[in-house]
Amino acid sequence: MSESNKRQRAVVFGYHNVGVRCLKVLLAGGVDVALVVTHEDSSDENIWFESVISLCQAEGIPYITPADAKSPELLAQVQEIAPDLMFSFYYRNMLPAELLAVAPAFNMHGSLLPEFRGRAPVNWAVLHGATVTGATLHEMTVKPDAGDIVSQMEVPILPDDTAFEVFGKVTVAAEQALWMVLPSLLDGTAPRIKNDLTKGGYFGGRKPEDGRINWLLPAQDVYNLHRAVAPPYPGAFTDIGGVRYVLQRARLSGNFGNVVSLSLPPGLTVVDNCIFGVCGDGRMLTISALTADGMPVTAEQLQSRLAELSAGGQ
Repeated sequence: MSESNKRQRAVVFGYHNVGVRCLKVLLAGGVDVALVVTHEDSSDENIWFESVISLCQAEGIPYITPADAKSPELLAQVQEIAPDLMFSFYYRNMLPAELLAVAPAFNMHGSLLPEFRGRAPVNWAVLHGATVTGATLHEMTVKPDAGDIVSQMEVPILPDDTAFEVFGKVTVAAEQALWMVLPSLLDGTAPRIKNDLTKGGYFGGRKPEDGRINWLLPAQDVYNLHRAVAPPYPGAFTDIGGVRYVLQRARLSGNFGNVVSLSLPPGLTVVDNCIFGVCGDGRMLTISALTADGMPVTAEQLQSRLAELSAGGQ
């Protein structure tokens, strides 16, 4: 970064890996980060990502974890700092208009806007079978993911990539997108590209229940669901006989004409001591790791359970 850039003061709202990496970019770029607003980790969430709080502690950056981004106390604190810029890097709460009015504000979103606006953009992109995604830095407005685009970086989604793997790529893309544009952001010459909201779509947050498998769907759709919610996310699941089976690892198989000829019904099955998920189009997922109510289950155990249910007429 050029030494000629005026050292500017920023307030950063951040969480997750993107929050950590983008905060590091600001520090490397000579930005005076006066305050970080972040979240306390939730005890009922699988915390597989890096800690913004740990980074703040290591760098000596003041940080707070307010429960409400709309609180008058937070607004007053940010106004007192009088930042030149504000950034939101995977902060989970919407910022109100009064807060956005304090200084020019920019958000890092995990998709190629205007595609996949809203929550969980990486998961939705994988679920919908997208072959590319990326990260977009854009101006913040009261309407989410609607402001002008400042910088974008694209990454591929390979056919067998899980959302976790894609998120790793998007994190690097976010770092690159911010790094490329930061000098021009600091000197006021950053480009603005219209975010065409007539394209793309807006998606809401995802809940664990959204991982329920409909085996009547084509295999590609079921596979996309598995990829979109595979661990460390809650996982795609199916309930049989009061037991919840969660796909931990699976791959999309070929046509398996010999299996189709057996007229196996859609759902979990065991063939030649291998676990498969038969889908509505006759194609299958090869399931290499499966849990039953949280415990690993083998092909032999699953076959025995399915046989017992069948004998019981369930």
